[in-house]
Amino acid sequence: MIIRSDETQDVEVPGNGTMRMHLFRPAIDGRFPGILLFSEIYQVTAPIRRLAAMLAGQGYVVAVPEVYHEYEPAGTVLAYDKPGTDRGNDLKFTKPVAAYDADATAGLTALAAHPACNGHLGTFGVCLGGHLAYRAALDPRVGAAACFYATDIHSGTLGEGRCDDSLARMGELKAETMFVWGRQDPHVPYAGRETIRARLEQVGASYEWHEVAGQHAFLRDEGPRYDPALFLQAMSWTLALYARALR
Repeated sequence: MIIRSDETQDVEVPGNGTMRMHLFRPAIDGRFPGILLFSEIYQVTAPIRRLAAMLAGQGYVVAVPEVYHEYEPAGTVLAYDKPGTDRGNDLKFTKPVAAYDADATAGLTALAAHPACNGHLGTFGVCLGGHLAYRAALDPRVGAAACFYATDIHSGTLGEGRCDDSLARMGELKAETMFVWGRQDPHVPYAGRETIRARLEQVGASYEWHEVAGQHAFLRDEGPRYDPALFLQAMSWTLALYARALR
Protein backbone atom coordinates (compact mmCIF):
# COMPACT_ATOMS: atom_id res chain seq x y z
CA MET A 1 0.00 0.00 0.00
CA ILE A 2 1.40 3.40 -0.99
CA ILE A 3 1.64 5.77 1.96
CA ARG A 4 1.97 9.43 2.86
CA SER A 5 5.01 10.04 5.05
CA ASP A 6 5.55 13.79 4.68
CA GLU A 7 3.04 15.17 7.17
CA THR A 8 3.48 16.56 10.67
CA GLN A 9 1.03 17.82 13.25
CA ASP A 10 1.86 20.12 16.14
CA VAL A 11 -0.19 19.13 19.19
CA GLU A 12 -0.69 21.31 22.24
CA VAL A 13 -0.03 19.38 25.44
CA PRO A 14 -1.72 21.11 28.39
CA GLY A 15 0.98 22.49 30.65
CA ASN A 16 3.70 20.94 28.50
CA GLY A 17 4.07 23.04 25.35
CA THR A 18 3.77 21.95 21.73
CA MET A 19 4.61 18.40 20.65
CA ARG A 20 5.36 17.62 17.03
CA MET A 21 4.00 14.34 15.68
CA HIS A 22 5.17 12.81 12.43
CA LEU A 23 2.35 11.13 10.49
CA PHE A 24 2.40 8.10 8.22
CA ARG A 25 -0.80 6.86 6.59
CA PRO A 26 -2.21 5.09 3.55
CA ALA A 27 -2.38 7.38 0.51
CA ILE A 28 -5.95 6.38 -0.27
CA ASP A 29 -9.34 7.52 0.93
CA GLY A 30 -10.66 5.70 3.97
CA ARG A 31 -10.39 5.50 7.72
CA PHE A 32 -7.96 3.23 9.50
CA PRO A 33 -6.94 2.28 13.05
CA GLY A 34 -4.45 4.65 14.65
CA ILE A 35 -1.10 3.63 16.14
CA LEU A 36 0.79 5.97 18.47
CA LEU A 37 4.41 4.92 17.97
CA PHE A 38 6.99 5.90 20.58
CA SER A 39 10.62 6.10 19.55
CA GLU A 40 13.78 5.22 21.38
CA ILE A 41 15.80 7.98 23.06
CA TYR A 42 17.03 9.37 19.72
CA GLN A 43 13.59 10.65 18.63
CA VAL A 44 12.34 10.27 15.03
CA THR A 45 15.40 8.82 13.32
CA ALA A 46 15.54 7.28 9.85
CA PRO A 47 15.07 3.73 11.25
CA ILE A 48 12.04 4.89 13.26
CA ARG A 49 10.57 6.52 10.13
CA ARG A 50 11.03 3.30 8.18
CA LEU A 51 9.40 1.32 10.98
CA ALA A 52 6.42 3.71 11.03
CA ALA A 53 6.15 3.54 7.25
CA MET A 54 6.12 -0.25 7.36
CA LEU A 55 3.20 -0.25 9.79
CA ALA A 56 1.31 2.44 7.88
CA GLY A 57 1.62 0.38 4.71
CA GLN A 58 -0.38 -2.39 6.38
CA GLY A 59 -3.38 -0.08 6.75
CA TYR A 60 -2.78 2.08 9.82
CA VAL A 61 -2.46 5.77 10.60
CA VAL A 62 0.79 6.00 12.54
CA ALA A 63 1.73 9.05 14.62
CA VAL A 64 5.25 9.35 16.03
CA PRO A 65 5.65 12.08 18.70
CA GLU A 66 8.94 13.77 19.47
CA VAL A 67 9.41 12.52 23.02
CA TYR A 68 11.72 15.35 24.12
CA HIS A 69 9.78 18.25 22.58
CA GLU A 70 10.15 20.41 25.71
CA TYR A 71 13.94 20.22 25.61
CA GLU A 72 14.89 20.13 21.92
CA PRO A 73 13.71 22.23 18.94
CA ALA A 74 11.06 20.62 16.75
CA GLY A 75 12.62 18.27 14.25
CA THR A 76 15.67 17.43 16.37
CA VAL A 77 17.07 13.96 15.78
CA LEU A 78 19.81 12.67 18.08
CA ALA A 79 22.62 10.70 16.47
CA TYR A 80 23.38 7.05 17.17
CA ASP A 81 26.71 7.95 18.75
CA LYS A 82 28.02 8.63 22.24
CA PRO A 83 26.97 12.32 22.40
CA GLY A 84 23.51 11.45 21.09
CA THR A 85 23.18 8.53 23.47
CA ASP A 86 24.32 10.60 26.43
CA ARG A 87 21.87 13.39 25.57
CA GLY A 88 18.99 10.98 25.09
CA ASN A 89 19.64 9.17 28.36
CA ASP A 90 20.04 12.45 30.23
CA LEU A 91 16.67 13.68 28.99
CA LYS A 92 15.04 10.33 29.76
CA PHE A 93 15.77 10.94 33.43
CA THR A 94 15.12 14.69 33.30
CA LYS A 95 11.56 14.62 31.99
CA PRO A 96 8.88 14.00 34.66
CA VAL A 97 6.76 10.88 34.28
CA ALA A 98 3.63 13.06 34.40
CA ALA A 99 4.90 14.89 31.32
CA TYR A 100 5.33 11.62 29.43
CA ASP A 101 1.76 10.71 30.36
CA ALA A 102 0.41 14.12 29.31
CA ASP A 103 2.09 13.69 25.92
CA ALA A 104 0.47 10.28 25.47
CA THR A 105 -2.99 11.58 26.33
CA ALA A 106 -2.66 14.51 23.92
CA GLY A 107 -1.20 12.30 21.21
CA LEU A 108 -4.00 9.74 21.45
CA THR A 109 -6.62 12.49 21.39
CA ALA A 110 -5.11 14.09 18.30
CA LEU A 111 -4.72 10.75 16.55
CA ALA A 112 -8.32 9.74 17.27
CA ALA A 113 -9.50 13.06 15.80
CA HIS A 114 -7.48 12.68 12.58
CA PRO A 115 -9.80 12.41 9.54
CA ALA A 116 -8.08 9.20 8.41
CA CYS A 117 -8.44 7.47 11.80
CA ASN A 118 -11.47 5.29 12.54
CA GLY A 119 -11.14 5.74 16.31
CA HIS A 120 -9.57 2.37 17.11
CA LEU A 121 -6.26 3.05 18.85
CA GLY A 122 -3.13 1.06 19.53
CA THR A 123 0.40 1.81 20.66
CA PHE A 124 3.85 0.63 19.65
CA GLY A 125 7.25 1.38 21.14
CA VAL A 126 10.90 0.41 21.26
CA CYS A 127 13.34 0.82 24.17
CA LEU A 128 12.21 3.97 26.04
CA GLY A 129 9.27 3.90 23.66
CA GLY A 130 8.35 0.38 24.73
CA HIS A 131 7.85 1.67 28.25
CA LEU A 132 5.90 4.69 26.95
CA ALA A 133 3.73 2.46 24.75
CA TYR A 134 2.86 0.42 27.84
CA ARG A 135 2.04 3.53 29.90
CA ALA A 136 -0.04 4.98 27.05
CA ALA A 137 -1.99 1.72 26.97
CA LEU A 138 -3.22 2.42 30.51
CA ASP A 139 -5.55 4.87 28.74
CA PRO A 140 -8.86 2.98 28.30
CA ARG A 141 -9.12 4.18 24.68
CA VAL A 142 -6.20 1.91 23.70
CA GLY A 143 -7.09 -1.57 22.53
CA ALA A 144 -3.65 -3.02 21.83
CA ALA A 145 -0.02 -2.30 22.70
CA ALA A 146 3.17 -3.72 21.22
CA CYS A 147 6.09 -3.10 23.59
CA PHE A 148 9.59 -4.02 22.43
CA TYR A 149 12.48 -4.36 24.92
CA ALA A 150 10.87 -1.79 27.20
CA THR A 151 13.45 -0.26 29.53
CA ASP A 152 12.99 0.78 33.16
CA ILE A 153 9.66 -0.96 33.85
CA HIS A 154 11.27 -3.65 35.97
CA SER A 155 13.40 -1.18 37.90
CA GLY A 156 10.87 1.65 38.27
CA THR A 157 13.47 4.19 37.15
CA LEU A 158 11.81 6.20 34.37
CA GLY A 159 11.72 9.98 34.50
CA GLU A 160 12.76 12.72 36.88
CA GLY A 161 13.93 11.24 40.16
CA ARG A 162 14.12 7.81 38.51
CA CYS A 163 10.89 6.79 40.20
CA ASP A 164 7.89 5.65 38.16
CA ASP A 165 4.74 3.74 39.10
CA SER A 166 4.47 1.55 36.01
CA LEU A 167 4.45 -1.78 37.86
CA ALA A 168 2.08 -0.46 40.52
CA ARG A 169 -0.42 0.65 37.86
CA MET A 170 -0.38 -2.57 35.88
CA GLY A 171 -3.77 -3.53 37.26
CA GLU A 172 -5.24 -0.69 35.18
CA LEU A 173 -4.07 -2.29 31.93
CA LYS A 174 -7.09 -3.32 29.85
CA ALA A 175 -5.50 -3.30 26.38
CA GLU A 176 -4.29 -6.55 24.89
CA THR A 177 -0.54 -6.14 25.27
CA MET A 178 2.45 -7.83 23.69
CA PHE A 179 5.91 -7.73 25.24
CA VAL A 180 8.94 -8.75 23.18
CA TRP A 181 12.42 -9.10 24.70
CA GLY A 182 15.90 -10.00 23.52
CA ARG A 183 17.55 -12.48 25.84
CA GLN A 184 20.93 -10.88 25.14
CA ASP A 185 19.65 -7.43 26.15
CA PRO A 186 21.66 -6.16 29.16
CA HIS A 187 19.15 -3.38 29.84
CA VAL A 188 16.40 -5.81 30.88
CA PRO A 189 18.03 -8.93 32.39
CA TYR A 190 16.29 -12.19 33.15
CA ALA A 191 15.35 -11.17 36.69
CA GLY A 192 13.83 -7.95 35.38
CA ARG A 193 11.76 -9.79 32.78
CA GLU A 194 10.55 -12.20 35.44
CA THR A 195 9.49 -9.26 37.65
CA ILE A 196 7.36 -7.85 34.85
CA ARG A 197 5.82 -11.16 33.90
CA ALA A 198 4.99 -12.03 37.51
CA ARG A 199 3.19 -8.71 37.88
CA LEU A 200 1.21 -9.30 34.66
CA GLU A 201 0.11 -12.66 36.02
CA GLN A 202 -0.74 -11.15 39.40
CA VAL A 203 -3.13 -8.59 37.89
CA GLY A 204 -4.61 -10.99 35.32
CA ALA A 205 -3.55 -8.91 32.32
CA SER A 206 -4.40 -9.92 28.77
CA TYR A 207 -0.92 -10.27 27.31
CA GLU A 208 1.39 -12.26 25.11
CA TRP A 209 5.08 -12.69 25.80
CA HIS A 210 8.00 -13.38 23.50
CA GLU A 211 11.67 -13.82 24.35
CA VAL A 212 14.01 -14.16 21.39
CA ALA A 213 17.71 -14.75 20.84
CA GLY A 214 18.36 -11.11 20.08
CA GLN A 215 20.08 -8.05 21.44
CA HIS A 216 18.68 -4.72 22.54
CA ALA A 217 17.39 -2.74 19.54
CA PHE A 218 17.28 -5.77 17.25
CA LEU A 219 14.48 -4.06 15.26
CA ARG A 220 16.63 -1.06 14.35
CA ASP A 221 17.69 -1.53 10.73
CA GLU A 222 20.94 0.37 11.24
CA GLY A 223 23.96 -0.83 13.15
CA PRO A 224 25.33 -4.23 14.20
CA ARG A 225 22.44 -5.39 16.39
CA TYR A 226 19.82 -5.47 13.63
CA ASP A 227 18.33 -8.92 13.04
CA PRO A 228 16.23 -8.93 9.83
CA ALA A 229 14.75 -12.38 10.46
CA LEU A 230 13.62 -11.40 13.95
CA PHE A 231 12.26 -8.13 12.56
CA LEU A 232 9.96 -9.97 10.16
CA GLN A 233 8.86 -12.41 12.85
CA ALA A 234 8.16 -9.59 15.32
CA MET A 235 6.17 -7.64 12.75
CA SER A 236 4.02 -10.70 12.07
CA TRP A 237 3.22 -10.92 15.78
CA THR A 238 2.46 -7.18 15.88
CA LEU A 239 0.16 -7.19 12.87
CA ALA A 240 -1.71 -10.23 14.19
CA LEU A 241 -2.22 -8.42 17.50
CA TYR A 242 -3.57 -5.28 15.81
CA ALA A 243 -5.80 -7.25 13.44
CA ARG A 244 -7.28 -9.10 16.42
CA ALA A 245 -7.65 -6.26 18.89
CA LEU A 246 -8.29 -3.11 16.83
CA ARG A 247 -11.63 -3.99 15.27
